Amino acid sequence: MPRQKTIPDARILDTVCQLLAAGGDKAVSFSSVAAATGLAAPTLVQRFGSRDGMVRAARLAVWAGVEARTAEAIASTADKGPQALLKALGPPDTAALAADLRDPDLLLRASAWRATVESALSLRLGTGAKARESAALLFAAWQGQALWAATGEGAFRLKDAVKRLT
Repeated sequence: MPRQKTIPDARILDTVCQLLAAGGDKAVSFSSVAAATGLAAPTLVQRFGSRDGMVRAARLAVWAGVEARTAEAIASTADKGPQALLKALGPPDTAALAADLRDPDLLLRASAWRATVESALSLRLGTGAKARESAALLFAAWQGQALWAATGEGAFRLKDAVKRLT
C-alpha cells in the first residue's frame, strides 16, 4: 500500500515555478526543491522520475492555470470590449511565456492559448479579416507591454492601441 503524500504535487510544482522564476533553470534540482519543500530528494525522484520531468510537470501545470484563467476571463467579459478582456486576463504569466518552447507540448499549448485569446479579441473587434488582424496586433501589443513593464520602462496604454485599431 503506497504511503499518503504529505505534500501534494501542486505545492511542489509551485515551488519549482518559484525557483525557476528566481534563478532560472539552473536553480532547480532535486536537492533545491527538497530543501524548499522539506521532502527528501529520493521522494521527488520517485514522484517525477527526473529533474527534467519535474520541471516539465511544473511548466505544464502553469499552462493549465493560464488556460483556466483565460477561459474564465473570456466568459466573464463576453458582452464587453477587448480592453475588458485584456484587463480580466491581467498581466501575462511570464513563467508560462518564458517556458522552454522547444518542448512540443509547451509550444502547442502556447500556440493554442494565443489563438484562443486572439479569437476572443477578434469577436470583440468586429468581423472579417480586419478584426482578426487587429486582434493579432492587439495581442502582440499586450505581450510587448508586459515585457517592457517588467524592465521598469513606461509603456503605452492598451486603451490607446484599441482606439487606433478600431
